[in-house]
This record gives sequence, structure tokens and C-alpha cells, in this order.
Amino acid sequence: MQQILDAIMAGDATSADYANMPLPESYRAATVHKDEVDMFAGLASRDKDPRRSLHVEDVALPELGPGEALVAVMASAINYNTVWTSIFEPLPTFGFLERYGKVSPLAKRHDLPYHVVGSDLAGVVLKTGLGVHSWNPGDEVVAHCLSVELESPDGHNDTMMDPEQRIWGFETNFGGLAHIALVKSNQLMPKPAHLTWEEAASPGLVNSTAYRQLVSRNGAGMKQGDNVLIWGASGGLGGFATQYALNGGATPICVVSNEEKAAICRSMGADLIINRSEENWKFWKDEHTQDPREWRRLGAKIRELTGGEDVDIVFEHPGRETFGASVFAARKGGTIVTCASTSGYMHQYDNRYLWMNLKKIVGSHFANYRESWEANRLIAKGMIHPTLSKTYRLDDVGQAALDVHHNLHQGKVGVLCLAPEEGLGVRNEELRSQHLDAINRFRGV
Repeated sequence: MQQILDAIMAGDATSADYANMPLPESYRAATVHKDEVDMFAGLASRDKDPRRSLHVEDVALPELGPGEALVAVMASAINYNTVWTSIFEPLPTFGFLERYGKVSPLAKRHDLPYHVVGSDLAGVVLKTGLGVHSWNPGDEVVAHCLSVELESPDGHNDTMMDPEQRIWGFETNFGGLAHIALVKSNQLMPKPAHLTWEEAASPGLVNSTAYRQLVSRNGAGMKQGDNVLIWGASGGLGGFATQYALNGGATPICVVSNEEKAAICRSMGADLIINRSEENWKFWKDEHTQDPREWRRLGAKIRELTGGEDVDIVFEHPGRETFGASVFAARKGGTIVTCASTSGYMHQYDNRYLWMNLKKIVGSHFANYRESWEANRLIAKGMIHPTLSKTYRLDDVGQAALDVHHNLHQGKVGVLCLAPEEGLGVRNEELRSQHLDAINRFRGV
């Protein structure tokens, strides 16, 4: 790996140089183990500690198949799916790997007693398989996390509809929290040249998810003038939703949990902020009963901020805790677009507010290649900015996942893999200087 890292750091190696470099037989990676899936039995979710379940160890380099690429990973990031994997909720991910292993002899490689996790990366292509023509060894890339087979007609209008659609590094093996990752070539996109490795790695999953969920016609189809209620508006997902609302001529109403997160939203240009710690909403009276009076109080607060208008779109991802309030808060004919459900999957809401007011609930899940490419293009043009707040070393990936598990982070949490330190990988200093203030603001610098 040292020869590979030296070539990346020097920046003068050719595609042929990379193609001729020997690959190691093994590499360092963050894994969970199949024989430990019961290690947290009986514990509440919050008490499950990713530092116990995530291992950083040497694993065998997988065979490179047709249409695939091996990428030297300079940096990656933590997403909530890594937290789910690490605490084995809502179920262990080894079931995903077992089912994928039955798809084809090539997919069988993924069915292992360990799972290399991680659904983001920024790095350099090392080798490509047969049939890969758009990418070459030495290309600096980021990866989106949509893995598809596309042997069914169902996925050819929207690849997210492919019956074999999976999230790489969560429902497949050989993910990005490692020194090397195995990806399909149609996951690759150009690395934004003005960003460091860790900055470039951080947007992938959440940026593309927010783009589809809020902007795409496959999601809410946001338009100019829309009022958009954004839960967790300074976080990894909500931070990008806030930027898309502002860039798209909409008005974000940003819901955050403290003043520090409110300041991040203001730094993006958002003016309408709801600080939950000040308002002290309690949407649930107890574990089984919601409080519609609190929904109405939220609606009144929104109208106070907007000059009497309700929201056209609710950007929903907390799930169980907030979903009843979200359905209530959307205007007549409005849209609640939902993904993730980090506070629980079993949603409850009063259907009268949905059916009698002609509202729509739209499910949204990650993004197709085109949507991911457009979202990355906006990053590369400096129109959307990464929201990276803290970066760990790969050896400390358990602590990084714990931060996200306990919501101790602002924006995204990055992980250095091969990169020896932060701040490396910038190729376009002029573009960076044009956007450095925004990059630093969104990082809380």
C-alpha cells in the first residue's frame, strides 16, 4: 500500500504507472463479524456501542469482476447506515450479504463471515475490470452508493427501481471504510477538484439522497417559492436539503436541536429557524400516544415565521418521533417526502389530515446514477458545499460511529483512510479560494 500512497501523494504517476502497480493480497478495513450479531442482545439501542462491534483489521482483497473497479480510498465518512450495521439494527446486515450471494457466482464473493462497511469514498482508481471504458487507473474519483445489476427491465427508467438495487457498503460487502474498496464502475464520479479528500468523501450518500428527495421529480419536485420544513436541518442529510432549498428559490424552515446547529443553518443563509430545545415540543404524551396539541403548536410557529403560510414540503427523516407532526404541518395539497426514520420505522399519523387535505406521502431512497451525478456536479461547481464537521482516523471508526449514533455531530463525520492527514488532495486552488469562506462556514471553522 505504501507504493500506492506514495504515487497518490506525489501526484505525477501516469495511468500506466497505476495499472502496473502490484496490488496487495490484503488491506485494512472496518468490519463487523457475523459471529457477534448477538453481542448487544437485551440492550436498548442507545446503549449499543459501535466501538465494540466495529473492528479495523486486515481482510483479503476481493477478486475484480467485469464492470468493476478497485479504488484506493483516501477518505470516507460515517452515515447512519454504518451505525445500523454496527448495532445490528433493525437486523444484521449479513442477511443482505447472504441473499446477494445467491444472485450470481460473482455476487457470492460478498457472502463472507465479515462485512466491510462504509457507503462513501474519495480516492484513486487502481484497477478496472473487463468492460470498463470510462474510467482508468489513476483517475481521482468519488463514489455514490447505488449498486444495481440492471438485468431486469424494471430498473431502466429509474435504476432505483431495479429489483436487485442495493446500497453499497450496507447491503453489499467491500465498502468504503477501508484502504481499498470494490465498486461497480457506474458508481464512480469525478472528485471535485477544489475539495480535500475528506471533504470530497463526505457528501456522497447524503447529498444524493437529499437531491432526489427534495429536488428530483422522483421526490418532492421542489419549485421556486416553496416553503420547506426541514428536520435536522444542520445535519448530514438536512444540511444539504437546506442548501438545495436556498439554491432552488425555496424558503427553508430549519428545525434544529440547539443554538450551535441554528448558527450553522444561518451560516448557510437560512433565516427561519426553529430551535427545538427552546420550544420544548413533546409530540408524544407517552410511548403509545401522540399529542395533537403539540402538532398545532408547531403549525402556529411555522405560520409565525412565514407570515401566515403553511409548508409546501416536509423533508422527513427522523420518522416515528416527528411523522405525525409532519403530516399535520404540510399545507393542503402538500407533500411529506420521507426516508431513513432514524427515530423509528413504525410511523403513526392522523389520516384525516392526509386524506381530507389531499396531501401526499412520497417515499424516497437514495438516488439513481443521474441524480447522483447532478448532485456531485453541483458540488464540483461550488454551488453546494460539503458539511463536514469532524474527521477521525480509520482506527477510530468506532468512536466516529458512536458520535453519529448519539447525535453528537454537526453535519458529516469524516474518516481518513489512506490519507495521512487532513487538508490533502486539493487540485484547483483557484476554485477553492473562491468558495473557501463557504466551505469553512459549513464546517463550523
